[in-house]
Amino acid sequence: MTVGHSPSTAAPLRGAPAPDVEGTDALAGQVVVLRPTGSEHVSAFIDILRHPEVERWWGGYDLERVRRELLGPHGYAVELAGDVIGLVIFHEEDDPDYRHAGVDIALHPDAHGQGLGADALRTLVRYLFTRRDHHRIVIDPAATNERAIRSYERVGFRPVGVMRRYERGADGTWHDGLLMDLLREDFPG
Repeated sequence: MTVGHSPSTAAPLRGAPAPDVEGTDALAGQVVVLRPTGSEHVSAFIDILRHPEVERWWGGYDLERVRRELLGPHGYAVELAGDVIGLVIFHEEDDPDYRHAGVDIALHPDAHGQGLGADALRTLVRYLFTRRDHHRIVIDPAATNERAIRSYERVGFRPVGVMRRYERGADGTWHDGLLMDLLREDFPG
């Protein structure tokens, strides 16, 4: 599948395990693979982030911002059957009194509604709990992004509270964000 085509025609989405990634830094989900980001992912990320349905939540990403913020050790390309369908990133607070990780995700709209985002998030969250030894993960979608919020709840995230006028939208106005978190002991899988 290339970005912009329906993943459902490229490979079965349920029941087929993700490809084996032993010996790599990639993380295997049930169906998706999270591959560390590199310069080879830039054009796919730009295509995804400039899609109107994604840009509405992830506005303002140009080539330089993608290179600066989405490439490196805290980013993964979300792949389905070898094709990039999205990205996930994380950041870490290492102060021992506040230690936690934050995550974010964007998928091409052709990959929405199939459980692929939840699979990618579960895979990243599992990694952050088991291999990076975090006890708490946060995510902060726009308070009006109902689709994303439902997906995050399926992973186990719970609403904590609304952060008023939290982020500037593509339209230049400030919008509320919803802080959600997930504790290690509450993670279902």
